[in-house]
Amino acid sequence: MSPTPPPRLSIEERRAALEKAKLSRQERAEVKRLIALGELNVFDAVNDPRESIRRMKVIELLTALPGVGKARAALIMERRKISPSRRIGGLGQLQLKALGKELAVAKIDPIRGKLIVISGPGGVGKSTITAQLRTDPRFWVSVSATTRAPRAGEREGVDYLFLTPERFQEMIQFGEFLEWAEFAGNRYGTPRGPVEEWRTLGKHVILEIEIAGARQVRTQETGATLIFISPPSWDELVRRLTSRGTDSPERRAARLALAEEEMAAASEFDAILVNESVEGLIAQLVSLATA
Repeated sequence: MSPTPPPRLSIEERRAALEKAKLSRQERAEVKRLIALGELNVFDAVNDPRESIRRMKVIELLTALPGVGKARAALIMERRKISPSRRIGGLGQLQLKALGKELAVAKIDPIRGKLIVISGPGGVGKSTITAQLRTDPRFWVSVSATTRAPRAGEREGVDYLFLTPERFQEMIQFGEFLEWAEFAGNRYGTPRGPVEEWRTLGKHVILEIEIAGARQVRTQETGATLIFISPPSWDELVRRLTSRGTDSPERRAARLALAEEEMAAASEFDAILVNESVEGLIAQLVSLATA
């Protein structure tokens, strides 16, 4: 059988495709121009969510740097085991870290990312928000450590970092947590190392933590931005918290009492965002982070 010929485009479709390709070339050229002038950081480009930039080859980006020609760019990529055909959007976490170390040796440093703390009452939608931010290349969502055992379906390094009680205590003693707390007989905390590493690579780091943890971060990282996620109304929050049919009346009462305490802490935060729609709230959060 002969291969199926590609679909024929109409004149309008061909014109739209050519216009899109032209715009992509212009966007890539502008990014490279700004990097060459020192007005844009390499890692700003790596974290750019536009498709045209995500499809740019890494070697194109490196050769735009002052003093880095094709030969040096190829050497950097070979040394860090990055394929010459690799595109920015295809860089894995390990490759990104390796590239950051290589550029640091060459004294080409990214602009440090921000530390953004998201907190608020239970049931307000914090997990839904952070789940969507995980797909945005400008952000890295911190993974908490815990001493509890993994639950069914949970993955090491994705859902939590599962530590022994002894290792957790050792990290406390050496100041390796930005914040930590004990709940229901188990400990939970935010390791400082990965947060610092990703901020050094120009990523905005998101911490989704409880209010007590947010207060701890405030004392240790005065430059952190604390964002309180609020429900549209108290009645809506009550509806969400009491809709679980598996909770006993005592458990529901405890959840509501805790939510009242958490709502009272909103004034301690730098910004209060009302979760009327996830898409709208994320747009506001991204605007605050990238301003």
